[in-house]
Amino acid sequence: MINMSNRPASPVRDIVLGGVIAALYAALTLLLAPISFGAVQFRVAEALTLLPVVSPAAVPGLFIGCLASNLLFGAPWQDVVFGSLATLLAAVLTRFLRRNLWLAAFMPVLLNGLIVGGTLSILYNLPMAVTIATVALGEAAVCYMLGIPLVRFASKLLGEPLEH
Repeated sequence: MINMSNRPASPVRDIVLGGVIAALYAALTLLLAPISFGAVQFRVAEALTLLPVVSPAAVPGLFIGCLASNLLFGAPWQDVVFGSLATLLAAVLTRFLRRNLWLAAFMPVLLNGLIVGGTLSILYNLPMAVTIATVALGEAAVCYMLGIPLVRFASKLLGEPLEH
């Protein structure tokens, strides 16, 4: 739970935060749709996948945002299901590994690379290793170049010290 200025955690604040994260994820993905979808993708919204380091409210927000993005864009059902589940699993593992920001950032890279890359490879008959690698590389760029600075900023903004 978020603890701003040592105030007690607020379920309403966490629900609102989760909703804001879902909306931001969907908006960024749809706004940048040409680079957010496909075998080679640079989904800027994936920088948000590190926010579970700061707050558990980010976990459902990320899942809902990814699900909404994939549904609104008209992604194949396999990508909607497995891509959204990859984001959920990555968010849970990111939260679990929050004490090591660099390892936590690797969870979205690994899971999206394998699950989304594998799904896209099967759906579009693309080379499996190449598709996994391109998705993972795009994810790594977003998570490490945008996500880590975002988490550091968010932790200061929300008064949640990082323990790294």
